[in-house]
Parts: sequence; C-alpha cells; structure tokens
Amino acid sequence: MSPMSRTYDLIAFDWDGTLYDSTAMIARCIQLAVADVGGTVPTKAQASYVIGMGLMQALAHAAPDVPPDLYPRLGERYRHHYLASQNELSLFDGVLTMLQALKARHHWLAVATGKSRRGLDEVLRTVELHGVFDGSRTADETAGKPSPVMLNELMREFGVEPDRTLMIGDTTHDLQMAVNAGCASVGVSYGAHEPDAFHALGPRFVAHSVAELHDWLSEHA
Repeated sequence: MSPMSRTYDLIAFDWDGTLYDSTAMIARCIQLAVADVGGTVPTKAQASYVIGMGLMQALAHAAPDVPPDLYPRLGERYRHHYLASQNELSLFDGVLTMLQALKARHHWLAVATGKSRRGLDEVLRTVELHGVFDGSRTADETAGKPSPVMLNELMREFGVEPDRTLMIGDTTHDLQMAVNAGCASVGVSYGAHEPDAFHALGPRFVAHSVAELHDWLSEHA
C-alpha cells in the first residue's frame, strides 16, 4: 500500500488494557501494594483509573493518604505483586492478527505506555512480538501521559507529522495525550476507563472489541 493511500503513517498503541489483557490484574496489584503500606485501599474503579500513568504518579494518585516517604516501599510492593502475577497476562484475542495486518500495509507501529522500559522490554521479547513494533516510549524514559512528549518523540523518530499519526488507547490519559500532540485518536472500551468520558476528547472511533478495532483500522487507517 502506498503512503498516499493511507490515512496514517504512524499508529501508536497504548499497551495495558489496549493490546494486553492486564487491567484487572494491575488494579489488584495496586490495591495489594497500598494495603501493604497501610494506606486506604482504593476501589477497583479508582485503581483502574490510574492505569496508563507513570508508576509512581499512578500509585500516588490511587493512594493519596500514603506519605511520600513511603513511595519507594509502595513501588516495591507493587512490583512484587506484579511480578508474581505477570504470567497471568496475555494479548487480547485478535491483537496479533491485527498488528500483522497493519505491518503488511506498511504502517509504522509504536507503543506509548505508562509501563517502565524494563517492563515493556520483557513482554516485547516474546517470539510472537519479535519485529512487530518499530519504536516505543515508556513513562520512565520520558514524560508520562497525558503529556504529549511520548508522541512528539515518536513522530520525530519516524519523520511523521501529527495529521499522519493515530493514537489508540483505553484511557482518557491516552486520548488527552493525542489531543495535546495534535494527533487523531481511537478509544477502546474494553480496558481501564469507561468510554463515556472519551467523547469529550474527540476520538475518531470507540471500539468495543479488538475485532471492531481491526475492522475500523482496515477501512480508515
């Protein structure tokens, strides 16, 4: 497919809750970590809301009564619970097929995530994802969402303008990042945030399943 027949040259994906079926587990790990340091345990909805932020920003938001001097311990307990549970995680059904179809159409594919570089690299080492993504940014190596820095850096890396860039994510943090970077966005409703909040941020589409997302990208991307 020639560049002139594509709407977007660069498609950036959030990771957790968008490509990776991890939202419930991450929320549970946040709850367990807060309990470990004696904070008020957030509800599942409160813990899910912060997914997509950088780790310490997310934990501080989810546990406002935990004093800053306990943040290192809070982060350590979250990582402990996450590592104990990470084998429970997997790509959503249909994600790999969708990504391979986009690669066949010669889109640049990238990840823009609140995960750490170490955490993202660990999941990207799997054989099935080898060579799928052309670039990535993580919250610990640049500014976290909804700052546009991740997308701005990816656009510079691939020489792509905002009007040729699409951000796909499951949270308002993802969609606000796209707005801040001047890019189009697509929301997915099967992740961390309720999709009612998406519409104020003007996504091109809200997909209720990976199959819906795949179909929309096949026609519009």
